[in-house]
Amino acid sequence: MLSISRFATSGKSIFRPAVRSFSNSNFNSTDGYFESERIKKLPGQSNNRNFTYFLLGAGRLVYASTARLALMAFVSSMNPAADVLALASAEFDTSEIAVGSTITVKWRGKPIFIRHRTQDEIAKEAAVDISSLRDPQTDMERAVDPEWLVVIGICTHLGCVPLSNAGDYGGWFCPCHGSHYDVSGRIRKGPAPINMELPPYTRSEDGKLVIG
Repeated sequence: MLSISRFATSGKSIFRPAVRSFSNSNFNSTDGYFESERIKKLPGQSNNRNFTYFLLGAGRLVYASTARLALMAFVSSMNPAADVLALASAEFDTSEIAVGSTITVKWRGKPIFIRHRTQDEIAKEAAVDISSLRDPQTDMERAVDPEWLVVIGICTHLGCVPLSNAGDYGGWFCPCHGSHYDVSGRIRKGPAPINMELPPYTRSEDGKLVIG
C-alpha cells in the first residue's frame, strides 16, 4: 500500500489550485468583428446589428403576410360557388295551383311538394290526436298558412320520393317500403321514423311562395 507521505515535500501540499492568469491574454477576434462592432462603437452609433435586425423583422413580416393570404385563399375556396348561392332561394307562383292538388318543384336539388289544401283537409288534419302519432306535431306547427302545405318530397325512411295524393291517409305514399303520410306530411303508417321535413319558406306580398 502506498503511503501519502511519499508525495509530501517539505511539509508543503501537492494539491495546488489550477489558476491561470489572463492578464496577458489576447481577446482579439480573428476577423476583428468583435472589436469593430462591440468594443470600439459608442452607444447610438450604427452597426451591422441594426441591419441584421431589420432583415429579420422584414422577413417575419413577409412570412406573416404570406401566411395570412394563404389562409384567406383557403377559407374563400370553402365558400359556396355563385351558382349554388343563386339556388339558395327560389320563388314560385302558386296562383295556378288548383285547390286539392299538389305540384312538385325543385329547390337545391331536392323535390318540394306544394299542396293547396281544401277546407276539409285542413279540418281533418287539425283534428288528429297527436298522441297517436309516431312523430307528434300539430298541423299548425307544420303549415304557416293552413291553406298551403310545403314539404321536402323525400321519404324519411331511405330517401325515396313518395307518390302524391296516395296512401291510406290521402297525402303521400312511398311504394318502396310502404310508408304512408297524411296531408300534413306526418308519418302515419310504415317504417319511416319521422315526418317529412319542412323547408324554410315565406309568402311574398304578391302571393308568391319563396323557399329558402
